[in-house]
Amino acid sequence: MMKKTVLIYILALLLALPSCAPAQEEARLTVVCTTYPIYLLACSLTEGVEGVAVERLDTGSTSCLHDYSLSMADMKKLERADVIALNGAGLEEFLEDALQTSDARTIDCSQGIALLESLSHSHEEDGHGHDHGHWDPHYWMDPENARIMASNLRNYLVLIDPDHAARYESNGVETAEILLRCRETAEALLETYLPQGAPGLITFHDGFQYFARAFGLPLLASVEEEAGSEASAKEIVEMTELVKKGGIPVIFTEKNGSDATAKAISRETGCRVVPLTMLMDGPDADDPEFGGAEQYFQLCWNVRSMINGFEGEGTVPNG
Repeated sequence: MMKKTVLIYILALLLALPSCAPAQEEARLTVVCTTYPIYLLACSLTEGVEGVAVERLDTGSTSCLHDYSLSMADMKKLERADVIALNGAGLEEFLEDALQTSDARTIDCSQGIALLESLSHSHEEDGHGHDHGHWDPHYWMDPENARIMASNLRNYLVLIDPDHAARYESNGVETAEILLRCRETAEALLETYLPQGAPGLITFHDGFQYFARAFGLPLLASVEEEAGSEASAKEIVEMTELVKKGGIPVIFTEKNGSDATAKAISRETGCRVVPLTMLMDGPDADDPEFGGAEQYFQLCWNVRSMINGFEGEGTVPNG
């Protein structure tokens, strides 16, 4: 009996001690972002604003959001969201049912952006095609469009949280400057190392149209290819002939997507295969590697990889 009493007493003391893990204060405003690019911008815009939590859905785990299904963790984030920041342009079909039952406010970050028509309206999977929409939703790949996204987000935050308007405005100026430097850095790389221009891009993801247009790069061909949904035999033949006739030294894949067909064409033609990023995933805000809007400089990494693909590895040094 004495031992039991002592154990209960010790347990009571332990429960009375402060926890080693810091208590998480409840946010007064929770912003849930549907994609990583929006998350980057939202984190930069809300930096230093007390009581604002920024979260993102796990959409970076797939290369094609048209095949995405909400996880239980996603559903919990949406339940506590005050604001859901959407990419728009038809990208979030997977959210339609969840949005109908949500009390959260929404912001469409594509407002005011000149959208391009989709390069691939549909693709076949197990003999059944599904629509990719009329508009190309990958507009964030152009830094100028990212600046419009950031402006849309900033204006909305100022509207719903006016007490912190000054901080949102100053963060917005800094974010816009970062995105401008990103564009200027990429343009300087191209002017220095590809003054005659690129011979043409062949990509195995249909999301590089805005990127190509932003930097004056000719896009010769683009195939939306995913695991389990590789290019057709006809497309492979056409791509192989295009590479051979044009003397194209490199073809590009999306680093989180399938590269099966690209490797097959490489074996046939001898061209290189180089991955590019779509900025769909990366470190979270609590990671030491996280840089907020600075992560957009991965587009400069794309330009560096592209130049090295055309001109040979090491043409553009790292750093």
